[in-house]
Amino acid sequence: MPLVTIEVIRGVFTDDQKRDLIERVTDAVVSVEGEPLRGVTWVRIQEIQQGDWAIGGRLMDAAQVRALAAGSR
Repeated sequence: MPLVTIEVIRGVFTDDQKRDLIERVTDAVVSVEGEPLRGVTWVRIQEIQQGDWAIGGRLMDAAQVRALAAGSR
């Protein structure tokens, strides 16, 4: 049973985006392991509190991550 854990900063993704991420990650696992494992492939998203996540020594929040995704810094 594959188990994939995705950790994100709380507030970065909408519920629809999380659903899409789960579906796509499941599809990726199934493309490697085979269709029979779809029903036992677990994908979970763990949301980390803003202020508890740092990149390069700098604390990150949801707004900063969205700005990065939009191509701005």
